[in-house]
Amino acid sequence: MSSLTFLGAAGTVTGSKHLLDTGQHRVLVDCGLFQGLKELRLRNWADLPVDAASIDAVILTHAHLDHCGYLPRLVSQGFAGPIFCTGGTRDLCSLVLPDSARIQEEDARDANRHGYSKHREALPLYTSADADKALTRLKAVDYNHRVTVVPGIELEFINAGHLLGSSYARVTTGGRTILFGGDLGRYGRPVLPDPQPVDHADVLLVESTYGDRVHEPDDDGERLATLVRDAVSRGGKLIIPAFAIGRVEEVIYWLRKLEFEKRVPVLPVYLDSPMATRALQFYAQRAKELDPEIQAAEQGVCAFCTSRMTIVASPQQSMDLVASRQPSIVIASSGMATGGRVLYHLLATLPKERNTVLFVGYQAVGTRGRLLVDGAKTVRMKGRDVSVAAKIEKIDSMSAHADSNEIMRWLANFSTPPAVTCLVHGELTPLNALRDRITRERQWNVHIARHLETIQIH
Repeated sequence: MSSLTFLGAAGTVTGSKHLLDTGQHRVLVDCGLFQGLKELRLRNWADLPVDAASIDAVILTHAHLDHCGYLPRLVSQGFAGPIFCTGGTRDLCSLVLPDSARIQEEDARDANRHGYSKHREALPLYTSADADKALTRLKAVDYNHRVTVVPGIELEFINAGHLLGSSYARVTTGGRTILFGGDLGRYGRPVLPDPQPVDHADVLLVESTYGDRVHEPDDDGERLATLVRDAVSRGGKLIIPAFAIGRVEEVIYWLRKLEFEKRVPVLPVYLDSPMATRALQFYAQRAKELDPEIQAAEQGVCAFCTSRMTIVASPQQSMDLVASRQPSIVIASSGMATGGRVLYHLLATLPKERNTVLFVGYQAVGTRGRLLVDGAKTVRMKGRDVSVAAKIEKIDSMSAHADSNEIMRWLANFSTPPAVTCLVHGELTPLNALRDRITRERQWNVHIARHLETIQIH
């Protein structure tokens, strides 16, 4: 009999890790970092409940840090098996993992230099060498192609429409099918295709990030246009913290569209994220995996550029941009303002009323992004308190996560109910709301996964 243990993304939206144990083999599905609250981030420093060397293989659903960012740490603890993923996920991991290691190394150096660590010597969670070693273990698998992970466990990736390369992992073992939902994409959105339907699973894991709400209706970019025009009228900068892979592409798509339709003035747009710049190249190279509209655009005018777009290449260029008072749009990562170049832009712009900071993705509890959208008057960055006078805005319609209606639409594709549907990747209120809705509308057996809980697969 196989078992499934929830090592992360159970009762929270980060740290996705699900351990499948058949008795003969152990396979970890996703290997993500915990983010947000300190009590969650501390879990990253604790050893896994099982020996990393005892895990035979890892399956990745996609390349966001909360699903892949723990891989270097796992490798440093002794994991030596293959890591299965799609080609798009492999490409993006080649950006995400080294960048994560670099940021952690830089944060440790800054803490030691300025003395704001509580530890005698601040250390990175993992190093660039660990990240490079993890990348050598990635094995790309095409969508809808069945492969053997270890004897007795087979895998097929199905396009989830959440990110370039994102997937659900359909795992078959002991005559049972387990569908690891990863993150579920949305319907009718630009850049990415709709999530692919699935009609059967014995055990289903489904995310619940927005399980208690419905996204703002699509307004054809009008709210973004209003915020751009307002930023111009106040003579300030519009700073957009954006996830370097996934969200940057959609932000640029909308700015390009609004410019083309003459709904916003043509402003200097700066992309200050080396990782996002390289990710754009992967998106262009894999245009056939994207929404048909993007495929058509890539045949002609660049789908991921604006009229006055500048790629910020060097740290000096970034510093000059931070110091500039020129009205402009600056897109920089990270999306939750937890690290990266966007912090320096926020240090300079948050104290001034003329500026606007626009968040365009989910903000986990405990992150700076969440504090800002919740109305914090000061935030702590780089060891000091920063006052918040800038205008703080948020657009939910750009989220790459399905809302409750879209989750229900996707579940409607199942011809028979799973024996159990496990809700993961959500906070308590969305988890409870989605459980109640699925139970009420579909009469399925729904279980909210708990951290470190183990269930048996019959």
